[in-house]
Amino acid sequence: MFSARDYGFYSLSGNLGTRFSQAVGWAMASAYRGDTKIALAYVGDGTTAEGDFHEALTFAAVYRAPVILCVTNNQWAISSYAGIAGAESTTFAAKAIAYGLPGLRVDGNDFLAVWAATVWAAERARTNKGATLIEFVTYRAAGHSTSDDPSKYRPAEEAACWPLGDPIERLKAHLIARGEWSAERHTQMEAELADGVRAAVKEGERIGTLGQSKPPVREMFEDVFKEPDWRVLEQRRELGV
Repeated sequence: MFSARDYGFYSLSGNLGTRFSQAVGWAMASAYRGDTKIALAYVGDGTTAEGDFHEALTFAAVYRAPVILCVTNNQWAISSYAGIAGAESTTFAAKAIAYGLPGLRVDGNDFLAVWAATVWAAERARTNKGATLIEFVTYRAAGHSTSDDPSKYRPAEEAACWPLGDPIERLKAHLIARGEWSAERHTQMEAELADGVRAAVKEGERIGTLGQSKPPVREMFEDVFKEPDWRVLEQRRELGV
């Protein structure tokens, strides 16, 4: 996975739930050092069924960790409906109550609501009032990944029936109504972003598997451990690098 340590962006993890426990640990370390940093983590609705989710909430509550824990409830954990993770019994935000934490349920397709809830939770964390759990109610219109075909497990028209609308279109309409934006500027911005993405893709294809300038095989063993352990050394020996 990827990370950006210089910007305080910790490594993403492919193991469900670990992101929350990592964020809580990071927040606890920040509080222990006495600095002003807080942690923010996002998981999907399916992750709430993992033990790591509950362990993270326990530690966040007991140690009053300055952390914001966000659940993106997009209704589908790949092909599993959110109800399998308990969404039909109660809200994900309500799970915070068992740990003595505030739980907010927010319209995840409303940018201003998302911003306001996050700012409130950040202020709470920075003033030593502890952690906050936020559930953002939204909908995953597209596939979970490029290998996922949503038409195999849900009605094709379901996305169009989602009542909260598209978040970008809602914010666009709001800003235009306030005179802060225009359809022309929006079209221009979309074109600029598309050009930027195309340029980034071409740069990425220039290196790696699709390009001519592949990085040395030895590099795939670097930046995993501070000091390579015996397994890394053995694997490098087997490949002759």
